[in-house]
Amino acid sequence: QVQLVESGGGLVQAGGSLRLSCAASGLTFSVFGMGWFRRAPGKEREFVAAISRSGGKTAYADSVKGRFTISRDNVKNTVYLQVNSLIPEDTAVYYCAARFLTSGSDYFTDSVGIHYWGKGTLVTVSS
Repeated sequence: QVQLVESGGGLVQAGGSLRLSCAASGLTFSVFGMGWFRRAPGKEREFVAAISRSGGKTAYADSVKGRFTISRDNVKNTVYLQVNSLIPEDTAVYYCAARFLTSGSDYFTDSVGIHYWGKGTLVTVSS
C-alpha cells in the first residue's frame, strides 16, 4: 500500500520558516518525480514545486521562487520543502504528490497524471 505522509506544518509568523517533509512508503521512490501542491482557503489547488527522480532538476511556481526549496533523499524515501520568508498568502494545506516518470531528468508542474497524493499538512502564516 502506497503512502505519502506529510509533516512539518504549523503556525508561523510572517517572515518565518518551516521545513515540510513527505515520507513515502510502498513504492519504488527513486522512479517517481515528486512535487508539492497547496490549496489555500477558498482557492483551487495549485502547483508549488517539483523535483526530478534524480533530484537534479527542480521547478517552482513564480509565487515561491527564491523563497522555497525542494529537495529529496532517495535513501530515506523522503521529499522536503524548505519554506522561507513566509507571507500570509502562503497559508494553505500543502500536499505531497508522486508521479511515475520514465526519465530521470523529467519533472511535473501540474497535477495531470499524478499517481499518489498525501493527505496534506497545514501551514498557517500570521501577519
